[in-house]
Amino acid sequence: MDAPEIPGGRFEEHRTQLRAVAYRMLGSLSEADDAVQECWLRYSRSDTSQVRNLAGWLTTVVGRICLDMLRSRTGRAEVPLEGVHVPDPVVAPLTGEEAAVRTEEVGLALLVVLDTLSPAERVAFVLHDTFAVPFDEIAPLLDRTPAATRQLASRARRRVRDAGHGGERPDARRQREVVAAFLAAARGGDFDALVGLLDPQVTLRADTGGAGSRLVRGAAEVASQATAFRNAAMHAVPVLVGGEPGLAAVVGGRAVSVMSFTLVPDGHGPAGAVRELNILADPRRLARLGVAEVLGAAPAERGH
Repeated sequence: MDAPEIPGGRFEEHRTQLRAVAYRMLGSLSEADDAVQECWLRYSRSDTSQVRNLAGWLTTVVGRICLDMLRSRTGRAEVPLEGVHVPDPVVAPLTGEEAAVRTEEVGLALLVVLDTLSPAERVAFVLHDTFAVPFDEIAPLLDRTPAATRQLASRARRRVRDAGHGGERPDARRQREVVAAFLAAARGGDFDALVGLLDPQVTLRADTGGAGSRLVRGAAEVASQATAFRNAAMHAVPVLVGGEPGLAAVVGGRAVSVMSFTLVPDGHGPAGAVRELNILADPRRLARLGVAEVLGAAPAERGH
């Protein structure tokens, strides 16, 4: 008979998965690391000799930790301007081949939607819909019945779907083409070309970490903003942002922006048009995320 899956220094086998859970819950890579570290501390102090499903047990523990962290955000002024916060992106070089999507990678646009959910909705949705945790295991975390927990996840799911998420990722080749066309138009200051790439109801969310943060809607308005950042576009290079094609600008070895693109899915408008742009241009957060180190200086130089 095979030995049951009993932990014995097994935490590290689950660290990547736990970080993926925490990142989707919190939208912050540093907070996700803090949550995983707290999970490790609780694991190290617990008698898990009778735990047969260590992965499930740890997922539940990190879920409770993230719920507490989400609730503690209430009343704290963490967002400079309401509706303009952009979660932490996972940035990787674009190698020319489609990289395998890691479990922690999720598009910024989806994380923005998750930020609009209540802590309980977010926990229920992420644990059940993304990581297949049964409702009867999530319910005790939320002090709800399984039926009430199911309703929380259902409400969250509708919000996600109404925002155009929850389906298959769009065609990666089409995304790369749109990003390349957008970059060329921005560098050339071609207003008409930019408008032609955008959905009429496009949203631009730019998080500078301060007063320069802005939320802009409409193709003409967003195209105007893009042409205004022509100098930054000259330093931008294609990258992967949350596993999807995007742009990052590195100037003098310092990251100045990361931009993600969300395209209109089939059946929701002009297919292939950009319906959402999320830009992180907060220098402190970009430095903390190590974006320049991930990309290196050479790729920025090749962007010209």
